[in-house]
Amino acid sequence: MTTPAGPARRVWNPTVPLALRLAYASLVANTLIVLTGGAVRLTGSGLGCPTWPRCTEQSFVPHGELGIHGLIEFGNRLLTYVLVAVAVATWVAVWRLTERRGRRARDEWASPSATSRTGRRSLRRIATLLALGIPAQAVIGGVTVLTDLNPWVVALHLLVSMGLISGSVLLMHRLREGDAAPTRTVRPAMSRLVRCTYLLVWVVLYLGTVVTGSGPHAGDRDSPRNGLDPQIWSHAHAAAVYGLVGLTVACLVVARNSGAPAPVVRCVGWLLGLELAQGVVGVVQYTTGLPTPLVWVHLFGASLLVAAATELLLQTRPHTYTAAPLNPEQHAGASRP
Repeated sequence: MTTPAGPARRVWNPTVPLALRLAYASLVANTLIVLTGGAVRLTGSGLGCPTWPRCTEQSFVPHGELGIHGLIEFGNRLLTYVLVAVAVATWVAVWRLTERRGRRARDEWASPSATSRTGRRSLRRIATLLALGIPAQAVIGGVTVLTDLNPWVVALHLLVSMGLISGSVLLMHRLREGDAAPTRTVRPAMSRLVRCTYLLVWVVLYLGTVVTGSGPHAGDRDSPRNGLDPQIWSHAHAAAVYGLVGLTVACLVVARNSGAPAPVVRCVGWLLGLELAQGVVGVVQYTTGLPTPLVWVHLFGASLLVAAATELLLQTRPHTYTAAPLNPEQHAGASRP
């Protein structure tokens, strides 16, 4: 069997830091697809390629008659191949890494739980789900086009991307600390508050897609809307945001008063800051008629919000056993087979 060369060889014989970098690349790539998808919708290019999987009935690529909208939509489709490459590389690296047994595995992983059967299976499941999520997204994107940008399908398309962002953060966390909880455990009340906060983040995201589906940015001027009153659902979305901010403030108060570790307090602070920034952007875009640049910024903020909420959830898991964090520098020179 020929040994892979260059980058392929590094993926085939990965170190823990390399797998961690690939997980980070997955997070970045899934965030980029949210932003490029938003650009497609906000520029009215949702049907720039009017069919799927071809761009037109005769061609896989756009032609001159489709204009700039065809190029924008096709560019978003091309980014899917970048996501596929990142997802496959991540999957291969994680599976190869978790195949290692015995002393070598214990030397490479700072966390004993990562070398256990449960830890290896957990990492493989996450990497597999992230890899399968990309073709699933491609199919949902195709259904979106074939249904003329049905707002409920568009909403599902976004929510799945947010789920992949959350999964990428989970993979990064597990690669750093294994399958066990970190030593910075918190009180049960704090864990329960954080879980409620995380769930409410998803409620806010869903309500945001409902508002979007009733508003003006359909992705194409002839695409249908969901028929709901945008003002009513904007207020419902805002009410959920107020509740989310309130819960996050409660998390911050409990974290400080209960002596939670500094990384947890900082993570809550970051989450609260993102929520407040998102609230300001949301209010401004609502009062100024939904200008497209602000809607795009709001999408980016939503991606960061999901990532921060996931990290906080993972840092406050209510386990009692511990795992030492990974020091990437310590393992950067790990030997390869």
